[in-house]
Amino acid sequence: MKSYTDIEQSKKLAEILPIESADMYYWCGEELRIGGYKAMNIDYDIPCWSLAALFNALPNDTDIIKEETDTENEKYMCTVGINDDIISTFANNPVDACVEMIEKLHNLKML
Repeated sequence: MKSYTDIEQSKKLAEILPIESADMYYWCGEELRIGGYKAMNIDYDIPCWSLAALFNALPNDTDIIKEETDTENEKYMCTVGINDDIISTFANNPVDACVEMIEKLHNLKML
């Protein structure tokens, strides 16, 4: 089961969440070439969030619930109660459900 954000999710979350909330990093390196010659190596980190770090970034009343389905079609629901409303996201694993919730709350200007 997925236990941390992938690179694409991490790049999106780096625009939404404080970098300090990440608890891991992807190390990335690129070779810069100019005129066919190696000019330099560029090294950089991309912040990455574990499930625990994602959960800590969400409001206190967040729940992750495993839907009762067969193991091949597991679904996870992330719910947040805000002002007597319940906001939910669904995904195949809890990390994706939390990432979707963070993006949803950000788009609603609630995070």
